[in-house]
Amino acid sequence: MKKILLALALIVTMAVIAQKNVVAPDAAKVAFAKTYPGAVKIKWEQEAGNYEVSFTLNGQKGSAIYDPKGGLVESEQEIKVTDLPAVVSAYMKNHYKGVTVKGAAKITKADGTVNYEAEIKGKDVLFDANGKFLKEVKD
Repeated sequence: MKKILLALALIVTMAVIAQKNVVAPDAAKVAFAKTYPGAVKIKWEQEAGNYEVSFTLNGQKGSAIYDPKGGLVESEQEIKVTDLPAVVSAYMKNHYKGVTVKGAAKITKADGTVNYEAEIKGKDVLFDANGKFLKEVKD
């Protein structure tokens, strides 16, 4: 029984390590390199069948999600909280009284659709390009 438990623990540990050391498909790596030349601090993770890459470019943090064939799903660029649209800031003040927005991002989908993200403790609050509330997503 101890051998079975030990083997199971080893398998689980290897699965966790494999998740942290994701190797993205070459197509995704090539597409990323073309879109973000000069990016540093590159880290790949697997996300729902796709591959998310976090990086820094020209001092700004960002991320992008690619499908296995190298197609861009979306990109996210960190922005200052003060750069969120005014309607987003007003919504946050009215609906999240006393809560500090810790970070913000501009998300651009592959089709060009823009969303904004306001990060608060434990969740991200998403808005469309016009500042209309879309949803909350747990971190």
